[in-house]
Amino acid sequence: MPEPPDTLADPSPNVVIIGAGPAGLTAAYELAVRHGITSTILEADSVVGGISRTVERDGWRFDIGGHRFFTKVKEVEAFWHEILPDEDFMLRPRMSRIYYEGKYYDYPLKASNALKNLGVLEAFLCVMSYVRARVRPPKDQTTLEGWIVARFGWRLYKHFFKTYNEKLWGVPTNKMPADFAAQRIKNLSLFNAVANALLPKRNQKEITSLIEEFQYPKHGPGMMWERCRELVEAKGCTVLMETRVVGIHHEGGRAVSVVAETKDGARTEYPCDHVISSMPISQLLQAMDPPASPVAVKAADDLRYRDFLTVALVVPEDASFPDNWIYVHSREVQVGRIQNFGSWSPYMVKEGRTCLGLEFFVFEGDETWSKPDEDLIEQGKRELQILGLVDPDKVEAGYVVRMPKAYPFYDEHYKANVARIVEWLEACAPNVHPVGRNGMHRYNNQDHSMYTAMLTAENIATGSEHDVWSVNVEEEYHEESSDADGQSDKGTRGTGRDAPVIGRQHYGDDHPVNRPTAS
Repeated sequence: MPEPPDTLADPSPNVVIIGAGPAGLTAAYELAVRHGITSTILEADSVVGGISRTVERDGWRFDIGGHRFFTKVKEVEAFWHEILPDEDFMLRPRMSRIYYEGKYYDYPLKASNALKNLGVLEAFLCVMSYVRARVRPPKDQTTLEGWIVARFGWRLYKHFFKTYNEKLWGVPTNKMPADFAAQRIKNLSLFNAVANALLPKRNQKEITSLIEEFQYPKHGPGMMWERCRELVEAKGCTVLMETRVVGIHHEGGRAVSVVAETKDGARTEYPCDHVISSMPISQLLQAMDPPASPVAVKAADDLRYRDFLTVALVVPEDASFPDNWIYVHSREVQVGRIQNFGSWSPYMVKEGRTCLGLEFFVFEGDETWSKPDEDLIEQGKRELQILGLVDPDKVEAGYVVRMPKAYPFYDEHYKANVARIVEWLEACAPNVHPVGRNGMHRYNNQDHSMYTAMLTAENIATGSEHDVWSVNVEEEYHEESSDADGQSDKGTRGTGRDAPVIGRQHYGDDHPVNRPTAS
């Protein structure tokens, strides 16, 4: 006799999601809403959103790093407007400038402004420097410095590239390999910059770096993820805050459970059929029980991060500036960029006041990171005065927000290290799925982090085989148009969102670049 048909459908997979940032919550939402699969989300912090959170202190709201809601990924665009109604978005004008040698340069560049600030003589010298570099390019173009000088000349390199990049990454530009330029600066080529300056288009959207307006949630990016959390919980998902993953048990070639610890030390084991992880991939590997192979563990230990802190200072509205942010290329101050949160959204500040966010790029545990908040606030006041922006006496309050592991740090070994980790996961725990910026150790924007989660959720729910590692390296994501043959510069693929490749051989073991990070 034929066997009777199954009376029960296949059970829903048991999914554990590590991290409640954009990638983790997007995965939870996609699974629950599109496919009816609930999940357990474990978040080590007390706030959702990851680096895309909105920090609130005494009624002031801070955007960590600044998040323009602009994307070329239509699925992400639709997701944003599915989570928040249109009335919660504002269309904001983009305004930013570069501060260099006491003058402000419009960014994107405007020909009249650049000529006025540089002066006719200096502008002529910059052109001649460029011509000279084209005729006699630097012999060594394997460094960031040599690569830029060969394409822009020494004078433009010193004006607009050197100082800010050294602040951002904490490494001299003549020690950074040219990979950084090939991945990022190609989006801001001299041709595109000059063309945009002389023939501006109303809100051109071909080059992401030069867009003139963007969407923004009125209470900041965290508003998106706070609402997303509410929606996934309404669908039956469980979001556990201040719950840190300390172990991932695997056996028989699969992960079988995730162990998490609450802030009071209580541990709970969560059985799993799939794990979606947006925690730093180095920490993911280190949490494996039994331990991963020595080769994979060594690769995880070798990955590094660049960290970030914001000093937020409350000032009268009339003492601020209209920019979303100002890039500070001045060596006389440490701050790298200054946001005006009131220019992002008036809902983030209080009437008659605004809040300026001074951004410092640091290594966790270094001198700046370790300073008391009071000292950082005083430093922020001093630097505003040095820049001629705000009288320190007009600062009414100050706050400090530290954000570890804000940027995956690319050195000459990172690609091989990530490849070794992924190879081990595919062999020993293929049901563990890295997603997002830190989850994949890839300098993705929010939209690309979300898209990796969307594809992963579909893979789990439908058995599809999307390659999430191809996100942000496909031609459709290029910020700079391909040539007539469809090939990008030098055959490379990517959006220019990669961080620089930095050679650690130039530094001793005690330099912050080379110090092991705590897991």
